[in-house]
Order: sequence, then C-alpha cells, then structure tokens
Amino acid sequence: MRSYPSRPAGLAVPAAALLLLLGAACPAVAADGEPDRDFTIEDPRITESSGLAASSLHPGIYWTHNDSDDGPYVFAVDSRTGKTVATITMRGVGEPRDVEGISIGPDGDIYVGDIGDNLDGSWSHVWIYRFPEPKALRDATVTATQYDVKYADGARNAEALMVHPTTGRVYIASKNEDGGGLYEGPAKLTAGATNTFRRVGEVPWVTDGAFSPDGGSLVLRSYFSARVYGFEGGRLGESRAVSAPFQRQAESVTYTADGSALMFGSEGARSGVVRVEVEGGGKPGSGQEQGKPSGNGSPAEGGAGAGRDQGEGDGKGSMGLGAVIIVGVAALWFALKRKRGQG
Repeated sequence: MRSYPSRPAGLAVPAAALLLLLGAACPAVAADGEPDRDFTIEDPRITESSGLAASSLHPGIYWTHNDSDDGPYVFAVDSRTGKTVATITMRGVGEPRDVEGISIGPDGDIYVGDIGDNLDGSWSHVWIYRFPEPKALRDATVTATQYDVKYADGARNAEALMVHPTTGRVYIASKNEDGGGLYEGPAKLTAGATNTFRRVGEVPWVTDGAFSPDGGSLVLRSYFSARVYGFEGGRLGESRAVSAPFQRQAESVTYTADGSALMFGSEGARSGVVRVEVEGGGKPGSGQEQGKPSGNGSPAEGGAGAGRDQGEGDGKGSMGLGAVIIVGVAALWFALKRKRGQG
C-alpha cells in the first residue's frame, strides 16, 4: 500500500489560519428551504424586474414586475426556489406604460406604480393600480382600481412608489440626476379623479424605495448606494448610508416582512436578489451600522460583497482582505510545491 508523508508541522498553522480567514471572508450560505435569503429570479419572462414587495400573507414570497410596456402582469416569486408561483393579470386598467414600483399597504392591497417618465415631463399624468393581495398563490386575473396621478409642480420621472404601512398614504420619489423629491399623495386615493402629489422633501437620485414594517424608516436606493431615513409625521428625518450590493442595474429594494433585512434586486435575465441585514431595527441614530450583506449574493450579480455602497465608501476594507487571501493562497501553494520537490 502506498504511504503518504504527513503534512509538515510548519505548514499546518498557516493552512489553518488561511482556512479561518477564508471562512470569515465568505458569508454562510442559508440552509435549503430557508426563506428570505439571497435568490435568483428564474422566470425567463422576468427580464426587467423593477420593483420588489414582501408579501404580507405568504412568508418568503416577493412580488415583482417588469418595467416598460410589458403588460398588466405582476409575479409572485418564491425566495426559497427563485421560481414564480403565481402570475397575476390586472384587468380594468389602461395599457401600462412604464411600471416602476410596487408596494403593499396596511389594507393588504398591492399598489403598482405606472410612474416612469424617461423624458422627464412628457406625460401629463401617471397611474397607480391597486388590487387585494391574493390569498391563494395561483395564476389569476384580478380587477384592479386605477388612479390618475399628477404632481403639483409639474410632470417628472419617478421609479419609487411606497405605501406607508400604518397610515396607508402613498408616496413617490422622483428620479433626477440633480436630486429628486419625495411626493406625498392625498390621505385617500380617489378613482375617477386626479390625485395630486405634493413635494414634501428632497432626496438624491432614486431607483426604488420602501418603508420599514413599522413605518419608522424609509430606505431609498440608487444605482450605486442606498440610504435609510427616519420617517415621522410624514416627513424625512436623519439619514445614514446602508451597505448596498453592486448589481448590474440596481432597480429595486424592499424590507423583509419582519423588518430584519433589506432585499436588493436588479434588472436582467436571472437577476439576483441580495439580502442585507439591518441592525438596530433599521432606524437611523441607533449607533449601529445599517446593513450588512448576509449571503453569497446571487451568481448573476457577483455576490453581496462584490461592491458595498459605492456612493459612500471606498471599498478598501474588502479589497485589502481579498489581497490577503490571494497572498496567503499563493504562499501555501509555493510551500507545498517546494516540499514536494524536496520529497
């Protein structure tokens, strides 16, 4: 029987240290079947996921939609498998033009924002569609209510629609390179009439946003960064940066149903949704870091650690750790090669 030389004691310690370092650098992968973890949207029909909303009835389910003129469709995606478990077709609404946001209100209704306007003022009005979240997850056609929306200070582009989880009031964040605005809708939306949204705050470039389940925080994301704001009395408060994963086209964000994490999504075929832990309850001023990637990130996006908050940090910590790992692996490889040559 062939005998193998024992590992030299001198290599045991560096190898063990390297394994510990690698373990610290690679987040733990969630167990199979655990909801609300990183996942990849597998449905080939969903190529431009532009909004996310955590289901209030079905744990682990996230509602999403395509943008542009894909049609009156909303999809329920299971975070445990990445597969679509229900396709909802809205009837009773006009031809969707540029659907960009989705949110669930305290009444259990799903609100869909047909609010995109890439020409910044070409549409005299935009629309919001609303229907009750289905109690059963299966393909269905539902009758939705359509609301006409305009802005008090003129038409503009927007991609973020947020319904406050306690008041039920609808907010829209506009998207502009020079900074947008937070717009507040009327206390109650009215069908068959124009609902005027008024500017109540200033925000940066925004591609999506979401309220925390208790309504005390509002997260707004852009292509390269995200911020969480305190929210009280319908107005923005103190804010701080959140670690956001680098994604090809960062378009969506929502809180998990329990508020323990943020889920960041992207456009593209088989796009990834990345979970980022929220410490201190997700509220500014808690004295703790707001947001830490908890999973590997989706294969399509290169992982949650591929780029943290590009607008707020320089990433030196993660790059330094990567360099240490590379040097360690190289040193171990050369040591083993030298040992083999001596034997």
